[in-house]
Amino acid sequence: MNRWLESRWPRCFRLSGGSSVSKVAVITGVPGSGKTTVLKEAVKALESAGVRYQVVNYGDVMLRIMSERLGVKHRDEMRKIEVNVYREIQREAGREIASMARTSNVIVDTHCLVKKPEGYYPGLPVWVLEELKPDVLIIVEADPAEIAGRRQRDADRARDMDLIEEIAEHQQMNRSVATAYAAMTGAAVKIVQNREGRLNEAVEKIVEVLR
Repeated sequence: MNRWLESRWPRCFRLSGGSSVSKVAVITGVPGSGKTTVLKEAVKALESAGVRYQVVNYGDVMLRIMSERLGVKHRDEMRKIEVNVYREIQREAGREIASMARTSNVIVDTHCLVKKPEGYYPGLPVWVLEELKPDVLIIVEADPAEIAGRRQRDADRARDMDLIEEIAEHQQMNRSVATAYAAMTGAAVKIVQNREGRLNEAVEKIVEVLR
């Protein structure tokens, strides 16, 4: 009975004292949105307020599982894995992260969409969402022109220099897909603007959601 309740109403089940008692938040943002910096500062602020979260990178969990089972060493190799195997590992990674939420609050750092030359792919397919059962989906956004500028200044990562219009499209697609994810899971969607020179405002909005 508990499993059925959790599958139908995961958020209510957690609040009612079921086995999953902690919050699962997903945070995403296009490259250059400042997601990593905002997340780091938000976690610090939450800890100062006595609220602790375990931050997990979904891609890192997948890479570790593939490394242990298939000998994969780098993320680029992950793309060569047979589709059915890849999907099963996606599901297992989601299941592993969900198990962490039985003992602590969890923030999942991942991509809402994966952009490839042939188009966009969902970063959180339905078989992953079924395992994660997130409470909230946070999208960190910024002005497309600011993102383009940040990418030019970023010497630590090799990124494709998308046109401003393409960045705007990617952010809009993120919103649309996050809404679909929310419809499937009952999660809330929070859009956080990370404006140049106003990092604290973005951090405060995330803290409000996760406190």
